[in-house]
Amino acid sequence: MKIRIEVEDGLREDEIIIRCRTLTEEITRIQNVISAASAVKQNLVLYKADTEYYVAIEDILFFETESNGMNAHTRDNVYQAKYRLYELEEMLPGYFLRISKSAIINVREVYSLRKSNLSTTSVAAFSKSHKQVFVSRLYVKLLKEKLAEMRMR
Repeated sequence: MKIRIEVEDGLREDEIIIRCRTLTEEITRIQNVISAASAVKQNLVLYKADTEYYVAIEDILFFETESNGMNAHTRDNVYQAKYRLYELEEMLPGYFLRISKSAIINVREVYSLRKSNLSTTSVAAFSKSHKQVFVSRLYVKLLKEKLAEMRMR
């Protein structure tokens, strides 16, 4: 077995590819070790009033810009984030996706996607939450592709 590392500056997210002739127990063990090593929880510093909170990235349903700044929504809370949307796009893992000019969504948490009364948008709803977010028509196809990709995993 040979191991090769290629550094590529333009990647949005690190990627590990395993090429093999057949899927053996050894390859499956290697995959499990890599998955376990990369499963370290990442936290973001978010704010509510004058308190800092360290929220796990995977607990965030979506980020949305509003008149008072950037908000990060979890199932039960809304926090202020001191990031710009483009900064979040660069730093968030691949299961987050831009869905409009003002929102980024956690694709893993999407429960449903439906057309809204407005013909140009759709609405994404989240599992175990009443929260919803609008998806611009320009991003619906990309979101559906990402949802299909997540189902395959």
